[in-house]
Amino acid sequence: MFHSHFVNLVTALVCSGFAVAQLHPFGPARYQPLPSLRERALIQDQWTAERIAKIPILLKKYNAQAWLFCHREHAEDTIWWSIKNATDFDTRRRTVLLFHTNESSLAGAPNPLKWIDNTGQVWPELRSTLEKFDPSRIVLNTDENIAFAGGLHAGELAVLQRELGEQWMKRTVNEPMLAVEFVATRVPGQLQYYQKMQESIWAMVEEGFSHKAIRPGVTTTEDLTWWFREKMQSLNVTTWFHPSISVVVGKSFPGWEGSENVIQEGDVLHIDFGITAMGLNTDTQHLGYVLRTDGASAETDVPRGFLDGLKKANRMQDILLENMKPGLTGNIVLRRSLDQLKLEDIEGQIYSHPIGDWGHDAGSVMGFTNLPEYVPVLGEFPILPNTYYSIELFASHFVPERNETLRFLQEEDVAWSNESQTWKFVHGRQERFHLIDSRKVSPPLFRDQTQA
Repeated sequence: MFHSHFVNLVTALVCSGFAVAQLHPFGPARYQPLPSLRERALIQDQWTAERIAKIPILLKKYNAQAWLFCHREHAEDTIWWSIKNATDFDTRRRTVLLFHTNESSLAGAPNPLKWIDNTGQVWPELRSTLEKFDPSRIVLNTDENIAFAGGLHAGELAVLQRELGEQWMKRTVNEPMLAVEFVATRVPGQLQYYQKMQESIWAMVEEGFSHKAIRPGVTTTEDLTWWFREKMQSLNVTTWFHPSISVVVGKSFPGWEGSENVIQEGDVLHIDFGITAMGLNTDTQHLGYVLRTDGASAETDVPRGFLDGLKKANRMQDILLENMKPGLTGNIVLRRSLDQLKLEDIEGQIYSHPIGDWGHDAGSVMGFTNLPEYVPVLGEFPILPNTYYSIELFASHFVPERNETLRFLQEEDVAWSNESQTWKFVHGRQERFHLIDSRKVSPPLFRDQTQA
């Protein structure tokens, strides 16, 4: 029933031209070099300047005239990481920032106004500035639920309360969507570099999930995890979480920490990893299959049951993206998607999130692994356009060749297209398994195995 529906749907989409534009052909990806670190810093600072220039518009949108930051070295406000220069690694002494709407006495003044101080001189100057500007609503990052809007440390809040007094503290407000929208919004120039990062991710998986890095019966999932870490290092990128690689068994999650299995022929491999570069993060989950090579059981492709499971996961991606309309809350999108899954008799779970400045970025989420149908607070935010999302989910499917139900986990990053008013995969999505064929040239033993 499902297979027939899926084929009809794909046929219709291809005929309309949508699928061709949306899906990247599964084929050899190439490592895409990024600019030198010096060039990256110039590019990143330009992006930051573009984003900061939009803060006055956001302040007016949320009916505020000022946004006040107060933080110290090693205790930076969460937002600082999205407004800093590329060559800054922590803030200096006590840094106070005042973003404003460029109105009245502050028209034409630097935005933000900035004080770096360890003597206390900042406070009379800040009070004098506020007297001239006279803002009626001053946003402080004091939210209890949203990390991006709750970065004001308790000690700094106490100092502000003492130094600003009731006159100004009674004008302070908590407006979490200001921080959320600022962090979530991408600028156009970022996409071309994000595409390069995504293709490098694919190239890395295609190499790592192949005979070039895996020797069945010898290589462990832990060996392979460190192969990916070393590969990132060679590409001059880093990561925001340690990769997890597991052998997929039963209906259990592979585990965010990975496993320590020796990889064998007939295994299904799962990887969850991301890279960090140029202030951007990726998040990807793919599946690989280790071909059997012995005698009559030798294989040239993954058994059909596994392919059908992956197709279900692909269909789930389609359903979610069709429902992800900007302005709708994450919970509404999730509910509509789950209802459609039920209509199509697909069993699975959705837990998708924004991505960008952070791996788990600001914005609305659609499900958590432990909250599969409704997410308080974060799920009630609206889906914002001009953002990136990680479409993260799994489909459950009975695989006859294994006589068990497996979870087919997938994750691909998408970007909002203003031209088509749709979400598009940044590089593509997995529609075929990565194949590990030990009949090809085997890799050398890993160093620790040689020593053993």
